Amino acid sequence: MNTGKITKLALIATAPFAATIALAATAHADIFQSPPGDVVCKMSTGTDGAGEAFCDIGTNEPPPYALECEQRGQFRVSLHQGSAPITHCELDSIVPGSVPRNRGLGTLAYGETASAGTIACDSEPSGMTCTDSSTGHFFRVSAESYQFG
Repeated sequence: MNTGKITKLALIATAPFAATIALAATAHADIFQSPPGDVVCKMSTGTDGAGEAFCDIGTNEPPPYALECEQRGQFRVSLHQGSAPITHCELDSIVPGSVPRNRGLGTLAYGETASAGTIACDSEPSGMTCTDSSTGHFFRVSAESYQFG
């Protein structure tokens, strides 16, 4: 029996499996909107498994509570796994050129949840709520208001 030939066949047979493992270690991201389309979120999981969520208010006008954003920047909130939520102004949007109402995006229906790492975002009539179960930190954001915890 020729063991060299068997070894080559075994290596060839395992190559697709190794490629699958390598793909599993890459980062993952999802982009979705609230049912009214006024909140757009991007959730991602890094190669280390840590999750993060970013949500923009997806309207042409700043919400009534917006920070003072230079050059009419977008109001964004973010939550990184293990950290408290923060607000910031962005000159871009999660989906450039798609505001308002982001018609081309998937919708996270009321009562549904999306997750990345230990962060879960729940779509509710009162807004989008994203919570880090490892810390208890959260944000709730809508076109009318926001709350941190």
